[in-house]
Amino acid sequence: MAKSTAKSGTISAMAASGGQQGKGTRASPWQLKTPSLQSEFTAFRDESLDPPALVVQVGKTELRYHLHCIDDLRAMLKAHGDWMLLGNADEQKPAAEGTVEAWGRSASNPVGGWYGLKKGLRGRFGNYVPPVLEVLGLAEVEHNAKNNRMRAR
Repeated sequence: MAKSTAKSGTISAMAASGGQQGKGTRASPWQLKTPSLQSEFTAFRDESLDPPALVVQVGKTELRYHLHCIDDLRAMLKAHGDWMLLGNADEQKPAAEGTVEAWGRSASNPVGGWYGLKKGLRGRFGNYVPPVLEVLGLAEVEHNAKNNRMRAR
């Protein structure tokens, strides 16, 4: 595991650690943890949905995000070029400016608004999508109690 040079939090490549099981399919979803490592959830790609979605299951709650959010977020992070705060907010609450969460609902992102697909459950983009990029080896994510950041690999 590497240490962040800007903060003392541990950054781990979850995929490399062997801590996540699954293949990212409905039959074999990824077993993930939120960036703070406090909560577990599953996620998988479902290209059969209209539109294709990244499906996140948190307990009995299912959230869906446009599937291309994975590639779009990575491209944005690469263009940003540095660490970016994740942010984390329900749909009903405002997202802090300059965070992954704010970008995930911004009119200037590639979908022109929310990546979340289920009204009332469109938020928490900064909490559930970064671990997916991490397990795919596309990004580094910090794992502190709060104020976590990510950057593209």
